Amino acid sequence: MPKCNEGFSRLDGEYLFTKTKKAIEEYSLKHNGKKVISLGVGDVSLPLSPAVAKAFSSAARKMGNKEGFHGYAPYFGYDFLRRAIADDYKNKGVDVNESEIFVSDGAKRELSDFLSLFSKSTALIPTPSYPVYVDANIMRGNEILFLPTDESDGFIPSPEKIGKAESSDGYIIYLCSPSNPTGTVYSESVLSRWVEVALETGSVIIFDAAYERYITDGSVRTVYSVDGAKNCAVEICSLSKSAGFTGVRCGWTVVPEKLFMGGTGLNKLWQRRQSTAMNGVSYPVQAAAFAALTGKGRKQTEKAVSYYLKNAEILVNAVKNFGAEYYGGVNSPYVWLKCPRGLTGKEAFSTLLNEYGLVVTPGEGFGAGGENYIRLSALNTRQNTVSAAKRLAEFFN
Repeated sequence: MPKCNEGFSRLDGEYLFTKTKKAIEEYSLKHNGKKVISLGVGDVSLPLSPAVAKAFSSAARKMGNKEGFHGYAPYFGYDFLRRAIADDYKNKGVDVNESEIFVSDGAKRELSDFLSLFSKSTALIPTPSYPVYVDANIMRGNEILFLPTDESDGFIPSPEKIGKAESSDGYIIYLCSPSNPTGTVYSESVLSRWVEVALETGSVIIFDAAYERYITDGSVRTVYSVDGAKNCAVEICSLSKSAGFTGVRCGWTVVPEKLFMGGTGLNKLWQRRQSTAMNGVSYPVQAAAFAALTGKGRKQTEKAVSYYLKNAEILVNAVKNFGAEYYGGVNSPYVWLKCPRGLTGKEAFSTLLNEYGLVVTPGEGFGAGGENYIRLSALNTRQNTVSAAKRLAEFFN
Protein backbone atom coordinates (compact mmCIF):
# COMPACT_ATOMS: atom_id res chain seq x y z
CA MET A 1 0.00 0.00 0.00
CA PRO A 2 1.31 3.50 -0.80
CA LYS A 3 2.42 5.52 2.21
CA CYS A 4 0.44 8.51 3.41
CA ASN A 5 1.95 11.93 2.90
CA GLU A 6 3.88 12.39 6.16
CA GLY A 7 3.32 16.13 5.98
CA PHE A 8 -0.29 15.67 7.06
CA SER A 9 0.83 14.15 10.34
CA ARG A 10 2.64 17.42 11.08
CA LEU A 11 -0.48 19.53 10.65
CA ASP A 12 -2.62 20.74 13.50
CA GLY A 13 -5.59 18.40 13.86
CA GLU A 14 -8.08 20.88 12.45
CA TYR A 15 -7.95 23.97 10.26
CA LEU A 16 -8.27 27.22 12.23
CA PHE A 17 -11.68 28.26 10.94
CA THR A 18 -13.08 24.73 11.24
CA LYS A 19 -12.35 25.01 14.95
CA THR A 20 -14.15 28.34 15.11
CA LYS A 21 -17.25 26.94 13.44
CA LYS A 22 -17.30 23.97 15.81
CA ALA A 23 -17.10 26.30 18.81
CA ILE A 24 -20.14 28.20 17.50
CA GLU A 25 -22.08 24.96 17.02
CA GLU A 26 -21.23 23.78 20.54
CA TYR A 27 -22.32 27.13 21.98
CA SER A 28 -25.60 26.94 20.09
CA LEU A 29 -26.30 23.42 21.40
CA LYS A 30 -25.62 24.47 24.99
CA HIS A 31 -27.84 27.54 24.70
CA ASN A 32 -30.89 26.03 22.97
CA GLY A 33 -29.99 27.23 19.50
CA LYS A 34 -29.16 30.78 20.56
CA LYS A 35 -27.47 32.59 17.70
CA VAL A 36 -24.25 34.49 18.08
CA ILE A 37 -22.81 37.42 16.17
CA SER A 38 -19.75 36.32 14.27
CA LEU A 39 -16.75 38.52 13.58
CA GLY A 40 -14.71 35.36 13.12
CA VAL A 41 -14.64 33.65 9.73
CA GLY A 42 -14.17 36.29 7.04
CA ASP A 43 -17.28 35.52 4.99
CA VAL A 44 -19.16 38.38 3.36
CA SER A 45 -22.74 39.32 4.24
CA LEU A 46 -23.87 41.50 1.33
CA PRO A 47 -25.36 39.80 -1.75
CA LEU A 48 -23.80 40.01 -5.18
CA SER A 49 -24.24 43.45 -6.69
CA PRO A 50 -27.19 43.81 -9.11
CA ALA A 51 -24.99 44.08 -12.20
CA VAL A 52 -22.96 41.03 -11.21
CA ALA A 53 -26.04 38.97 -10.37
CA LYS A 54 -27.63 39.97 -13.69
CA ALA A 55 -24.54 38.90 -15.64
CA PHE A 56 -24.36 35.65 -13.69
CA SER A 57 -28.00 34.72 -14.31
CA SER A 58 -27.91 35.83 -17.94
CA ALA A 59 -24.88 33.63 -18.61
CA ALA A 60 -26.53 30.71 -16.84
CA ARG A 61 -29.64 31.09 -19.02
CA LYS A 62 -27.45 31.09 -22.13
CA MET A 63 -26.13 27.72 -21.03
CA GLY A 64 -29.67 26.40 -21.37
CA ASN A 65 -29.88 26.86 -25.14
CA LYS A 66 -27.87 25.58 -28.06
CA GLU A 67 -26.62 28.95 -29.25
CA GLY A 68 -25.37 30.12 -25.87
CA PHE A 69 -24.07 26.86 -24.44
CA HIS A 70 -20.41 26.77 -23.32
CA GLY A 71 -18.56 23.54 -22.59
CA TYR A 72 -15.08 23.38 -21.16
CA ALA A 73 -13.78 26.86 -20.47
CA PRO A 74 -10.33 27.83 -21.76
CA TYR A 75 -7.74 26.52 -19.33
CA PHE A 76 -6.43 29.97 -18.46
CA GLY A 77 -9.68 31.97 -18.67
CA TYR A 78 -11.88 33.50 -21.34
CA ASP A 79 -10.23 36.30 -23.31
CA PHE A 80 -12.90 38.79 -22.27
CA LEU A 81 -12.09 38.32 -18.58
CA ARG A 82 -8.32 38.28 -19.01
CA ARG A 83 -8.58 41.59 -20.90
CA ALA A 84 -10.69 43.07 -18.11
CA ILE A 85 -8.12 41.99 -15.52
CA ALA A 86 -5.30 43.47 -17.60
CA ASP A 87 -7.28 46.73 -17.78
CA ASP A 88 -7.71 46.62 -14.01
CA TYR A 89 -3.93 46.56 -13.66
CA LYS A 90 -3.64 49.51 -16.05
CA ASN A 91 -5.90 51.45 -13.69
CA LYS A 92 -3.26 50.78 -11.02
CA GLY A 93 -0.55 52.11 -13.33
CA VAL A 94 0.87 48.69 -14.20
CA ASP A 95 1.11 46.81 -17.49
CA VAL A 96 0.32 43.10 -17.26
CA ASN A 97 -0.03 41.02 -20.42
CA GLU A 98 -3.15 38.92 -20.84
CA SER A 99 -0.88 35.92 -21.40
CA GLU A 100 0.43 36.40 -17.85
CA ILE A 101 -3.06 36.15 -16.29
CA PHE A 102 -4.53 32.81 -15.24
CA VAL A 103 -8.16 32.79 -14.07
CA SER A 104 -8.78 30.55 -11.07
CA ASP A 105 -11.53 29.57 -8.64
CA GLY A 106 -10.07 31.82 -5.94
CA ALA A 107 -6.87 32.62 -4.12
CA LYS A 108 -6.86 29.93 -1.44
CA ARG A 109 -6.12 26.99 -3.70
CA GLU A 110 -3.60 28.89 -5.81
CA LEU A 111 -1.59 29.83 -2.71
CA SER A 112 -1.07 26.12 -2.21
CA ASP A 113 -1.05 24.80 -5.75
CA PHE A 114 1.69 27.10 -6.98
CA LEU A 115 4.14 25.18 -4.80
CA SER A 116 3.82 22.26 -7.23
CA LEU A 117 6.19 24.10 -9.60
CA PHE A 118 9.06 23.74 -7.15
CA SER A 119 11.01 20.84 -5.74
CA LYS A 120 11.33 20.62 -1.96
CA SER A 121 12.11 24.16 -0.90
CA THR A 122 12.47 26.53 2.01
CA ALA A 123 9.51 28.81 2.59
CA LEU A 124 9.92 32.15 4.36
CA ILE A 125 6.65 33.04 6.06
CA PRO A 126 5.99 36.11 8.21
CA THR A 127 4.08 35.41 11.39
CA PRO A 128 1.32 35.99 12.31
CA SER A 129 -0.12 35.19 8.89
CA TYR A 130 -2.89 33.38 7.02
CA PRO A 131 -2.61 29.72 8.11
CA VAL A 132 -2.89 28.37 4.55
CA TYR A 133 0.70 29.51 3.86
CA VAL A 134 2.04 27.31 6.63
CA ASP A 135 -0.27 24.33 6.08
CA ALA A 136 0.39 24.25 2.33
CA ASN A 137 4.14 24.09 2.84
CA ILE A 138 3.88 21.48 5.58
CA MET A 139 1.80 19.28 3.28
CA ARG A 140 4.39 19.82 0.56
CA GLY A 141 7.18 18.73 2.90
CA ASN A 142 8.98 22.07 2.68
CA GLU A 143 11.16 23.54 5.39
CA ILE A 144 9.63 26.67 6.91
CA LEU A 145 11.53 29.64 8.29
CA PHE A 146 9.28 32.00 10.23
CA LEU A 147 9.84 35.75 10.19
CA PRO A 148 8.31 37.10 13.40
CA THR A 149 6.57 40.47 13.44
CA ASP A 150 5.15 42.33 16.41
CA GLU A 151 4.34 45.77 17.81
CA SER A 152 7.95 46.91 17.42
CA ASP A 153 7.73 46.80 13.62
CA GLY A 154 3.99 47.44 13.34
CA PHE A 155 3.48 43.85 12.17
CA ILE A 156 5.26 44.69 8.91
CA PRO A 157 7.83 41.99 8.02
CA SER A 158 11.31 43.34 7.37
CA PRO A 159 13.70 41.61 4.97
CA GLU A 160 16.57 43.03 6.98
CA LYS A 161 15.99 40.25 9.51
CA ILE A 162 16.77 37.37 7.14
CA GLY A 163 20.04 38.11 5.35
CA LYS A 164 20.99 35.87 2.43
CA ALA A 165 19.50 32.46 1.80
CA GLU A 166 21.43 29.58 3.34
CA SER A 167 21.39 27.69 0.05
CA SER A 168 21.73 28.79 -3.55
CA ASP A 169 18.08 27.83 -4.14
CA GLY A 170 16.69 30.88 -2.35
CA TYR A 171 13.32 31.04 -0.65
CA ILE A 172 9.65 30.90 -1.49
CA ILE A 173 8.54 34.11 0.23
CA TYR A 174 4.91 34.68 1.22
CA LEU A 175 3.80 38.30 1.53
CA CYS A 176 0.27 39.68 1.98
CA SER A 177 -0.82 43.32 1.80
CA PRO A 178 -3.21 44.34 3.27
CA SER A 179 -2.25 41.60 5.67
CA ASN A 180 -4.53 38.87 6.87
CA PRO A 181 -4.85 38.92 9.89
CA THR A 182 -3.26 42.21 10.94
CA GLY A 183 -4.75 44.53 8.30
CA THR A 184 -1.41 46.28 7.87
CA VAL A 185 -0.36 47.64 4.46
CA TYR A 186 3.18 47.47 3.08
CA SER A 187 4.68 50.74 1.90
CA GLU A 188 6.30 50.95 -1.52
CA SER A 189 9.72 51.21 0.13
CA VAL A 190 9.15 48.01 2.12
CA LEU A 191 8.00 46.15 -0.99
CA SER A 192 10.97 47.51 -2.95
CA ARG A 193 13.34 46.11 -0.36
CA TRP A 194 11.61 42.71 -0.49
CA VAL A 195 11.97 42.66 -4.27
CA GLU A 196 15.66 43.55 -3.95
CA VAL A 197 16.22 40.71 -1.49
CA ALA A 198 14.33 38.24 -3.67
CA LEU A 199 16.47 39.16 -6.66
CA GLU A 200 19.67 39.02 -4.60
CA THR A 201 18.89 35.58 -3.16
CA GLY A 202 17.25 33.96 -6.17
CA SER A 203 13.94 33.76 -4.33
CA VAL A 204 10.32 33.83 -5.56
CA ILE A 205 7.71 36.02 -3.87
CA ILE A 206 4.14 34.73 -3.72
CA PHE A 207 2.24 37.95 -3.17
CA ASP A 208 -1.27 37.60 -1.77
CA ALA A 209 -3.27 40.62 -2.96
CA ALA A 210 -6.72 39.29 -2.05
CA TYR A 211 -7.62 42.50 -0.18
CA GLU A 212 -6.04 45.13 -2.43
CA ARG A 213 -9.38 46.75 -3.26
CA TYR A 214 -9.63 47.86 0.37
CA ILE A 215 -6.61 50.15 0.04
CA THR A 216 -8.03 53.64 -0.31
CA ASP A 217 -5.19 55.94 0.83
CA GLY A 218 -3.04 55.70 -2.31
CA SER A 219 -0.72 52.97 -0.97
CA VAL A 220 0.66 50.38 -3.37
CA ARG A 221 -2.00 47.87 -4.43
CA THR A 222 0.11 45.50 -6.50
CA VAL A 223 3.64 44.21 -6.14
CA TYR A 224 4.21 45.07 -9.80
CA SER A 225 4.27 48.75 -8.92
CA VAL A 226 7.82 48.02 -7.78
CA ASP A 227 10.64 47.90 -10.33
CA GLY A 228 11.99 44.39 -10.80
CA ALA A 229 8.98 42.62 -9.31
CA LYS A 230 8.15 40.88 -12.59
CA ASN A 231 11.49 39.11 -12.34
CA CYS A 232 10.77 37.57 -8.96
CA ALA A 233 7.08 37.78 -7.96
CA VAL A 234 3.82 35.97 -8.60
CA GLU A 235 0.62 37.79 -7.59
CA ILE A 236 -2.56 36.01 -6.50
CA CYS A 237 -5.87 37.90 -6.38
CA SER A 238 -9.46 37.12 -5.49
CA LEU A 239 -12.94 38.57 -5.92
CA SER A 240 -14.19 36.93 -2.72
CA LYS A 241 -13.99 39.93 -0.40
CA SER A 242 -14.03 42.69 -3.02
CA ALA A 243 -17.09 41.53 -4.98
CA GLY A 244 -18.79 39.03 -2.67
CA PHE A 245 -17.55 35.92 -4.51
CA THR A 246 -16.99 33.75 -1.44
CA GLY A 247 -19.71 31.40 -2.68
CA VAL A 248 -19.07 31.95 -6.40
CA ARG A 249 -15.30 31.42 -6.47
CA CYS A 250 -13.20 33.38 -8.92
CA GLY A 251 -9.80 35.01 -8.86
CA TRP A 252 -6.59 35.04 -10.84
CA THR A 253 -2.86 34.45 -10.64
CA VAL A 254 -0.34 36.60 -12.48
CA VAL A 255 2.83 34.78 -13.55
CA PRO A 256 5.12 37.20 -15.43
CA GLU A 257 6.83 35.99 -18.56
CA LYS A 258 10.05 37.51 -17.21
CA LEU A 259 10.03 35.20 -14.20
CA PHE A 260 12.61 32.43 -14.55
CA MET A 261 14.01 29.96 -12.05
CA GLY A 262 17.16 28.11 -13.06
CA GLY A 263 16.60 29.07 -16.67
CA THR A 264 13.03 27.76 -16.73
CA GLY A 265 10.12 30.14 -17.30
CA LEU A 266 7.48 29.78 -14.59
CA ASN A 267 4.79 31.14 -16.90
CA LYS A 268 5.24 28.17 -19.24
CA LEU A 269 5.38 25.75 -16.31
CA TRP A 270 2.16 27.15 -14.85
CA GLN A 271 0.47 26.83 -18.25
CA ARG A 272 1.47 23.20 -18.37
CA ARG A 273 0.40 22.55 -14.81
CA GLN A 274 -3.00 24.23 -15.15
CA SER A 275 -3.87 22.57 -18.44
CA THR A 276 -3.29 19.21 -16.73
CA ALA A 277 -4.83 19.93 -13.32
CA MET A 278 -8.02 21.88 -14.10
CA ASN A 279 -10.59 22.44 -16.83
CA GLY A 280 -11.11 26.13 -16.31
CA VAL A 281 -13.67 28.21 -14.42
CA SER A 282 -17.27 28.02 -15.61
CA TYR A 283 -18.62 30.51 -18.14
CA PRO A 284 -21.33 31.99 -15.85
CA VAL A 285 -18.77 32.62 -13.09
CA GLN A 286 -16.37 34.32 -15.50
CA ALA A 287 -19.20 36.43 -16.93
CA ALA A 288 -20.04 37.52 -13.38
CA ALA A 289 -16.38 38.30 -12.69
CA PHE A 290 -16.20 40.41 -15.84
CA ALA A 291 -19.21 42.41 -14.62
CA ALA A 292 -17.55 42.90 -11.23
CA LEU A 293 -14.50 44.47 -12.87
CA THR A 294 -16.23 46.74 -15.39
CA GLY A 295 -18.97 49.36 -15.70
CA LYS A 296 -21.83 49.38 -13.23
CA GLY A 297 -20.59 46.26 -11.49
CA ARG A 298 -17.32 47.93 -10.61
CA LYS A 299 -19.08 50.93 -9.07
CA GLN A 300 -21.49 48.70 -7.16
CA THR A 301 -18.76 46.48 -5.73
CA GLU A 302 -16.83 49.57 -4.64
CA LYS A 303 -19.89 50.56 -2.59
CA ALA A 304 -19.78 47.16 -0.89
CA VAL A 305 -16.10 47.65 -0.05
CA SER A 306 -16.92 51.06 1.43
CA TYR A 307 -19.71 49.46 3.46
CA TYR A 308 -17.29 46.97 5.03
CA LEU A 309 -14.69 49.67 5.67
CA LYS A 310 -17.35 51.64 7.55
CA ASN A 311 -18.03 48.50 9.60
CA ALA A 312 -14.32 48.36 10.46
CA GLU A 313 -14.46 51.99 11.58
CA ILE A 314 -17.42 51.21 13.85
CA LEU A 315 -15.51 48.37 15.49
CA VAL A 316 -12.42 50.51 16.01
CA ASN A 317 -14.43 53.39 17.47
CA ALA A 318 -15.99 51.02 19.99
CA VAL A 319 -12.68 50.17 21.64
CA LYS A 320 -10.20 52.97 21.01
CA ASN A 321 -11.69 55.13 23.77
CA PHE A 322 -10.55 52.43 26.19
CA GLY A 323 -6.97 52.81 25.00
CA ALA A 324 -7.10 49.57 23.04
CA GLU A 325 -4.12 48.84 20.83
CA TYR A 326 -5.08 47.78 17.34
CA TYR A 327 -3.89 47.50 13.75
CA GLY A 328 -5.88 47.48 10.52
CA GLY A 329 -9.41 48.82 10.45
CA VAL A 330 -8.27 51.18 7.68
CA ASN A 331 -7.47 49.88 4.19
CA SER A 332 -8.58 46.46 5.42
CA PRO A 333 -11.74 44.54 6.43
CA TYR A 334 -9.90 43.23 9.50
CA VAL A 335 -9.07 44.72 12.87
CA TRP A 336 -6.14 43.17 14.74
CA LEU A 337 -6.99 43.94 18.35
CA LYS A 338 -4.82 43.49 21.42
CA CYS A 339 -6.68 41.78 24.24
CA PRO A 340 -7.36 43.74 27.44
CA ARG A 341 -6.20 42.80 30.94
CA GLY A 342 -3.38 40.60 29.66
CA LEU A 343 -5.74 37.99 28.26
CA THR A 344 -4.56 35.60 25.56
CA GLY A 345 -6.44 35.40 22.29
CA LYS A 346 -7.91 32.05 23.28
CA GLU A 347 -9.09 33.41 26.63
CA ALA A 348 -10.67 36.44 24.97
CA PHE A 349 -12.32 34.19 22.40
CA SER A 350 -13.86 32.02 25.14
CA THR A 351 -15.05 34.98 27.21
CA LEU A 352 -16.55 36.83 24.26
CA LEU A 353 -18.37 33.73 23.04
CA ASN A 354 -19.69 32.45 26.36
CA GLU A 355 -20.46 35.75 28.08
CA TYR A 356 -21.27 38.07 25.19
CA GLY A 357 -22.41 35.76 22.37
CA LEU A 358 -19.72 37.24 20.13
CA VAL A 359 -17.34 35.23 17.93
CA VAL A 360 -13.85 36.45 17.07
CA THR A 361 -10.74 34.62 15.88
CA PRO A 362 -8.01 34.01 18.48
CA GLY A 363 -4.67 35.38 17.35
CA GLU A 364 -2.82 32.18 18.27
CA GLY A 365 -4.38 30.56 15.21
CA PHE A 366 -2.28 32.81 12.98
CA GLY A 367 1.01 31.84 14.56
CA ALA A 368 3.63 33.36 16.83
CA GLY A 369 3.02 36.99 17.64
CA GLY A 370 -0.74 36.53 17.81
CA GLU A 371 -0.94 35.19 21.35
CA ASN A 372 -2.42 38.34 22.89
CA TYR A 373 -4.56 39.39 19.94
CA ILE A 374 -7.90 38.66 18.36
CA ARG A 375 -8.91 39.26 14.75
CA LEU A 376 -12.22 40.97 14.06
CA SER A 377 -13.86 40.69 10.65
CA ALA A 378 -15.83 43.71 9.45
CA LEU A 379 -17.64 41.67 6.79
CA ASN A 380 -20.88 41.17 8.72
CA THR A 381 -24.05 43.27 8.26
CA ARG A 382 -24.21 46.81 9.60
CA GLN A 383 -26.83 45.86 12.17
CA ASN A 384 -24.74 42.98 13.49
CA THR A 385 -21.60 45.09 13.45
CA VAL A 386 -23.22 47.82 15.56
CA SER A 387 -24.45 45.20 18.05
CA ALA A 388 -21.03 43.55 18.11
CA ALA A 389 -19.36 46.91 18.74
CA LYS A 390 -21.52 47.44 21.85
CA ARG A 391 -20.57 44.00 23.17
CA LEU A 392 -16.90 44.69 22.53
CA ALA A 393 -17.15 47.97 24.41
CA GLU A 394 -18.69 46.15 27.39
CA PHE A 395 -15.92 43.57 27.27
CA PHE A 396 -13.17 46.22 27.20
CA ASN A 397 -14.83 48.39 29.89
